Amino acid sequence: MADSFSFDIVSDFDRQELVNTLDQVRREISQRYDLKGTDTAIELDKENIFITTNSELTLNAVNDIVRQKAIKRSLSLKIFDYGVIEIVSGNKVKQEIILKQGIKQEIAKKISKNIRDQIKKINVSINGETLRVSSKSKNDLQLAIKLISKLEETLNIPLKANNFR
Repeated sequence: MADSFSFDIVSDFDRQELVNTLDQVRREISQRYDLKGTDTAIELDKENIFITTNSELTLNAVNDIVRQKAIKRSLSLKIFDYGVIEIVSGNKVKQEIILKQGIKQEIAKKISKNIRDQIKKINVSINGETLRVSSKSKNDLQLAIKLISKLEETLNIPLKANNFR
């Protein structure tokens, strides 16, 4: 049996679930009466989603559909960072949605400090965009996991605990 237990804190999402979500959104847009003929396009690249449509009202409806489908597929809404609405060629509007992934250094330091302040016999190390939390007590690690869910709300980023060993 190991002397020390650990887990990783990550800010990540299932990319395939996001692809499936956007496929469902496209399907619903093509079938909904109020969105037919709006010439709406949804594009996904590595770190962004681009939505182009013919009006701001349609864009808001599409964003609502994206949120609904993401929730149904167990994606956190905190991964979406909505950009400004731009007016492009003629009467079209475009919005960029940045996908939040990874924990930035300054946020990682806040998380680390917060966990170490709350739970004394715990070690937190920053490894790039993840944090490794280790302790000799499984109970301390379970307290840290509960603390992460509270921190997730205050920091407004999706946090998950994985690789529990």
